[in-house]
Amino acid sequence: MTFETHALPAAAAPGPLFTEADPWSAAELDLDAYLARTGLAGDLPPTAPTLRAVQRAHLAAIPFENVELVLERPLPLDVPALVDKMVRRRRGGYCYEQNLLLAAVLSRLGFSVTGLAARVLVGAQGHLRPATHALLRVETEQGPHLADVGFGGGGLLEPIPFEDGRQEVQGGWGVRLDRAPGLGGPEWLLRSFTDGEWEPQYAFTTAGQARADYAIFSHYLASHPRSPFRGRLTAQRIGPGVRHRLADATLVTDRTDGTAERRELAAEEVPGVLDGVFGIGLDAREQEIVVRRVSAFLNM
Repeated sequence: MTFETHALPAAAAPGPLFTEADPWSAAELDLDAYLARTGLAGDLPPTAPTLRAVQRAHLAAIPFENVELVLERPLPLDVPALVDKMVRRRRGGYCYEQNLLLAAVLSRLGFSVTGLAARVLVGAQGHLRPATHALLRVETEQGPHLADVGFGGGGLLEPIPFEDGRQEVQGGWGVRLDRAPGLGGPEWLLRSFTDGEWEPQYAFTTAGQARADYAIFSHYLASHPRSPFRGRLTAQRIGPGVRHRLADATLVTDRTDGTAERRELAAEEVPGVLDGVFGIGLDAREQEIVVRRVSAFLNM
């Protein structure tokens, strides 16, 4: 049996696969309200110093928290909803909320932003986890930087350049970025210096992620019964010299001088700590629900 062969016409070089002009919905952002919330002002050109200033200010003003899930509410990720929650209502959020808001801000300021996804390694003990943490690659005149305002304690206080072996002290906290063996080749590994050792935080590749990808990931974390955000209350805030972590009714304060405090709260004390330590103010009905849910978590 013989087969005829036919010459195929030459194909033109492929053009852009995706042509969305505003992938982070920056046009929907109330930038003035965000700047007022974070205390930023003045000229903010798309440079490395601006990127550092924005990340520091964001972390100082907006805590990491999952209170909406404890209240059994949905977590919309459109930019107006993120602004309403974290800017106007002065609340916090988890990684998808935090870094999608930051992506819109940076895009509006003129930065080129690529979304990434990381596998959280804290407590994994070598076990493979899905890539469920959102983070950002941001281009600057000094090269690309990793920016992340949604990891809580142990994460970056400032953006860090994409340089193998890059090690920094940020506000007294040690962080390091390395290349490391991964599933399909080298990945990037972020570690923090904790209790005299370099502790892995998360690993990631530079494959780009879109808002639509994060919506799927977020739905999983917000709804799966085994999600770490479904069966507990958490709030975290990192700053120069001090880091606060609340897990249900346990409040831990770590300092860069090596000292730490651990306080076990009554469930009724939790709303006051959310407000006084993390800046998360709740109305009377929300406080009642949080106390009831934390009591249930403690008795599980």
